[in-house]
Parts: sequence; structure tokens; C-alpha cells
Amino acid sequence: QVQLVESGGGLVQAGGSLRLSCAASGRTFSIYAMGWFRKAPGKEREFVAAFSWSTSSISYADSVKGRFTISRDNAKNMVYLQMNNLEPEDTAVYYCAAGRGTSSYAYWGQGTQVTVSS
Repeated sequence: QVQLVESGGGLVQAGGSLRLSCAASGRTFSIYAMGWFRKAPGKEREFVAAFSWSTSSISYADSVKGRFTISRDNAKNMVYLQMNNLEPEDTAVYYCAAGRGTSSYAYWGQGTQVTVSS
């Protein structure tokens, strides 16, 4: 019903920046919230950032506050994650998610690799 495709990952040195994109297609009218998660080797999937249209709210994990910014282009059904001042600890596969709320994500993208070198 909803398809999500991430792009924009790559290799960057510490202190650099990347901008991730997530394209949503299908029944996008059913989406009320979207977010970004990441999975690093040997670690559990963790929350990164999210926004909700229903509450007009944006939230970030403490580890990325001040460095990452989530945004969207409603007309294009696109969401973005601007990542600045990247750290090696940010290395992970980043996933875009969508659903009816920030606690009920039903759709997930395939992920895009972000690697930050020292």
C-alpha cells in the first residue's frame, strides 16, 4: 500500500555531512507520521528522528540533536534527513519508516548505508 525508498547514503569523513532522502509512493494519504531509524552492526535498531502531521511535532534522539534535521516536501511525498557534523558512531544502515503515528510504523524502506570514517 505504501512503498518507501531511501537514498543518499555513502562514505564521509568525520565532521562531514550527508542528506538522506525517502520517497513515498502508493496510498500516502494514510501516512500521519514518518521517521528515521538506524541499525549499526552489533547494536539494536534505534530511533533517530520523526515528525507527525497530526500533531505538528518533531522529535530527535539525544545523540543527534543539534546535528540532524528532519524535513519533508509534502507535494513530492519526500522526507529528508540532513546530517551534519557526522561522527563514526553514526555509521549504520538508515531506514525510513511511515505509519499512522510515531509509535505505529507499518511501512519501512530497504535502508541506505552511511559510513563515517575517522
